[in-house]
Amino acid sequence: MPEQKPLKIIFKNIDLLLLDDENPRLTAIGEPKTQDELVQVLWDEMAVSEVALSIAANNYFEEEPLFIVPGDPKKPGQKDKFVVVEGNRRLAAVKLLRDADLRRLIKATDLPKIREKQRKDLEQLPVSVYPNKKALWEYFGFRHVNGPKEWDSFSKAAYVASVRRSYNIPLDEIARKIGDQHSTVTRIYRGFVLLEQAEKMTEFRREDRIANRFHFSHLYTATDQKEFQSFLGIDPKHSLKDNPVSKSHLPQLKELMVWLFGSKTDNKSPVVERQNPHLGYLRHVLSNKQALYALRSGISLQRAYEISLGDDRRFQEALVKAKDALQEAKATVTTGYKGDNEMFRLMKGIQDLTNSIVDEMRKKVKD
Repeated sequence: MPEQKPLKIIFKNIDLLLLDDENPRLTAIGEPKTQDELVQVLWDEMAVSEVALSIAANNYFEEEPLFIVPGDPKKPGQKDKFVVVEGNRRLAAVKLLRDADLRRLIKATDLPKIREKQRKDLEQLPVSVYPNKKALWEYFGFRHVNGPKEWDSFSKAAYVASVRRSYNIPLDEIARKIGDQHSTVTRIYRGFVLLEQAEKMTEFRREDRIANRFHFSHLYTATDQKEFQSFLGIDPKHSLKDNPVSKSHLPQLKELMVWLFGSKTDNKSPVVERQNPHLGYLRHVLSNKQALYALRSGISLQRAYEISLGDDRRFQEALVKAKDALQEAKATVTTGYKGDNEMFRLMKGIQDLTNSIVDEMRKKVKD
């Protein structure tokens, strides 16, 4: 293996350092524009308070430099400055500790007030300078997509999409460079392009979902399965291209998004509350026309799934469940039954129902 180059660390004034408005974790939450808005998002969503408290108590560790690249002179406020590609939480924490006005703006008033000497010490931060973001994509991919500092799944997908499109790097090379052995890169990228198309070419919007958290894993897990791909009219290979769903299947794409995430506008709750067992239920429903019609008509996912099983399997499962329940009742009858008449009448009703089912089955056996 090639020898790893030693990390070159220098110091830069904090006023020259900018938070990255293209960071996948930040863009996954929304589209903040100003530096103050970025600090607000980091404070609200990414536990900056923990980092700030640690720096206030222990000072800034020089062994953890910020990774920076030159700012884009074409973007407002970036000329002659540097964008922090790795270490945005640490930069936000230092900014908040040093700036009382910023703390009031962000409502981070519970942070400790640091001494003037400590504030002076935090004026210069250790950094490692790189020529551009492309020089760091492999490190980022290993660290945040498939490594020790994992991002949430949507942030990973946004980063993979950015690397593929910005640097024209194939998915298989991205996967190989970051050590992905479980097709994670392919699956999350497919989910990303489908979500992108849904928001661009249908009325679905992430912000319209029911749950506070965006469960992106529901989407990329589902669309890795052939039943969901068939429903959308896509295949494993072509689903990795931009806008993979044909115009004729866009209604199904919108439909799937609402089943997965719900819609406040349409007052529809998601039918998939958890991957297990609900994605499995939905997969079966999509393979059965009668069950799919039932789901579309407003019947619950559980009931639509039962329809998809067919009467033979439903009958078998019902008998197995009934036997298990009766065996549990038999095991506890001596200690659990106190002679209550209502319970006795209930059991007699079960006996009559059982006899009726046995009679019908006996006729079939004779036939």
